[in-house]
Amino acid sequence: MTADQTAAWAEQAIAEAAHEPGSAHPSREEQVLLRIERARRRRPKVREERITLAHGAGGKATRTLIDAVFVDAFRNPALEPLGDGAVLDVNGGRLVFTTDSYVVSPLFFPGGDIGDLAVNGTVNDLAVCGARPLYLSAGFILEEGFPVADLRRITASMAAAAAHAGVTIVTGDTKVVQRGRGDGCYVTTSGVGVLEREITLGEPMVRPGDAVIVSGPIGEHGITIMIARGELDIEADLASDTAALHDIVATLLDAVPVRMLRDATRGGVATVLNEVAQAAQVSVVIEEPAIPVRPVVTGACELLGLDPLYVACEGRFVAVVDGDHAAAAVAALRGHPLGEGAAVVGVVEADPAGLVLLKTAFGGTRIVDVLVGDPLPRIC
Repeated sequence: MTADQTAAWAEQAIAEAAHEPGSAHPSREEQVLLRIERARRRRPKVREERITLAHGAGGKATRTLIDAVFVDAFRNPALEPLGDGAVLDVNGGRLVFTTDSYVVSPLFFPGGDIGDLAVNGTVNDLAVCGARPLYLSAGFILEEGFPVADLRRITASMAAAAAHAGVTIVTGDTKVVQRGRGDGCYVTTSGVGVLEREITLGEPMVRPGDAVIVSGPIGEHGITIMIARGELDIEADLASDTAALHDIVATLLDAVPVRMLRDATRGGVATVLNEVAQAAQVSVVIEEPAIPVRPVVTGACELLGLDPLYVACEGRFVAVVDGDHAAAAVAALRGHPLGEGAAVVGVVEADPAGLVLLKTAFGGTRIVDVLVGDPLPRIC
């Protein structure tokens, strides 16, 4: 958007508000925020005639596709919260059920592969719902000609990750597609876990005054995958952060009152925080200097023109906790091997509702919007 277009957009917002009956003349900033809120209230509509890569990137296009197509078709009370898993009441107990698909390229990368990524990702979706993971399924779509040795390597990795997480792979499925139709190997895993604590987690539980915490340095998985593709002349001593988070999540839940947990995968921390702000109708204000990012990730992002806030993690989560317990939460996380870099990165405020604001290292403030486009395709 050019400077002239931006100015015209703001003027239109002011003009629209000026015609609202009984409304005082707000400031220019207030009118811009009003225009954003009006845009977000519009009914989701997929405007593209065909699916694009952006629809799988975890940002605006993904959310629009989910709301306008999948939720519209499958609407029910268990689905509508759109959490990392569905909480189900079964015979007086509570279970969590989740499913995910993995299409990462390349299949093998520093720190992991598609196999342990599939196990850890599903374990983590259960964990951030507050559940203890129990059982997984595993479905494979294999391309004709895929090396059996690579398949054995992937399944061995899955078995090791499942054993480490204390879960059992109890069922599965295999399909083979023609050469050139499947890109080697895709994996789909589903998981079941049990809720053993009397807690309710989710965006509606978030309140002004709460603290926003990330469990460790962000962006490592996405940048690792980008470099591993070999398309860039970049070398870095970096590995994916893929890990099972159920144990560290349990440590946090036992230590302090937790409002919400989300693992920061596609779309990164920025997308998670926008979902919190919009669902809870609060403002999330984060401090740029407080965000833990390793120098190698910062450097790679600067070279690639990326913001670490939007880069995927596979072994980090975002937590919103009671603000009075923020220090205790960070202490509990840092006492766990996976939480050494945990930090409070911001606070929840009442206004402006629905927005994420970043206080920069230079003293300014900017809006952190939902990811647009597809900067890192096929990172999980």
